Amino acid sequence: MIKYYLILIIMTFMGSIASLFLKKTSSAGNFISMLKNINLYIGGILYVISALLNIYLLKYLDYSIVLPMTSITYIWTLIISAKILKEKITLNKVLGVTSVIIGVIILVI
Repeated sequence: MIKYYLILIIMTFMGSIASLFLKKTSSAGNFISMLKNINLYIGGILYVISALLNIYLLKYLDYSIVLPMTSITYIWTLIISAKILKEKITLNKVLGVTSVIIGVIILVI
């Protein structure tokens, strides 16, 4: 059972990394430039893999567990935003992610 939770954590991380690549695509300029940007395709592929992992997990874990636990993506996103994009992390953002962590812990218990 623990392997499925590890896959779930990997799935959420991939989703956050996919968003990072799409964020990088957004700075490409016009629509045609975005279509030529490799980051668009890397992000899209990561999203597809993440979705396939999600479908796989639903075969073995309850929907009422998998869907709420996908909110772990917000934790990864906050970390990526701070470390890679150098975004300012406010108290409200930290409190929000802390609430997510508490919710996931309660859900798993």
